[in-house]
Amino acid sequence: MKKTLFAAIAFTIVTAFSASAQQDKSKRVSPPVTVTETTKKGAKITITYGQPSLKGRKIGTDFVPYGKVWRTGANEATVFEIDKDVKIKGQTLPAGKYGLYTIPGEKEWVVIFNKTWDQWGTKYSEADDQLRVTVKPEHSEKFQEKLVFEISKAGEVSIEWGDTEVEFEAK
Repeated sequence: MKKTLFAAIAFTIVTAFSASAQQDKSKRVSPPVTVTETTKKGAKITITYGQPSLKGRKIGTDFVPYGKVWRTGANEATVFEIDKDVKIKGQTLPAGKYGLYTIPGEKEWVVIFNKTWDQWGTKYSEADDQLRVTVKPEHSEKFQEKLVFEISKAGEVSIEWGDTEVEFEAK
C-alpha cells in the first residue's frame, strides 16, 4: 500500500512539473517575442511571434521555401493586432487581431492578414484571409540570425531575417 501511494505521489509531482515546464514558452527553442508601437497617427500595433533562428539554413531553399505559405515565425500563429483601422498599400485593414502569414519569394513577398489568429501557426486557410498585399524584399546589410519584427512611429513594419528585409506601412 505504501509503495502504491508513493508511486502515485511521485507520478503526480513528475506530471505537474512536466506540464509546468511545457507552459514556460520562454524556454522554447524559438521563444515568444512581442513588439508594440503606437504610430504618429495613434494606431497601436502589436506583433507577437515565436522567434526562430536560421542555424546555418538559407531562406527560400532549405528553410522557409519560396512560393509556400509560411507562418512568419515559429510555434503558434504570429499575431498582428491593431486597435484602429489602418491602410496597407491603399487597402483598409480593420482594427482587430490577425494571423500574419507570408509567401516568401525571391522577387516579391505576399503578406497575408488572416482572420484566424488563435491557433497553431501551420493551420492556415486562405478562405479566412482578410487582406493580402505584395511587397518587394530588400537585401539587408545587417545579418539577423533570429527573426526580428520592428515597428516605427511612422507605421513602417519590417520583417528582418538573415540578409532579407521585408517592409510594409500600416498608416
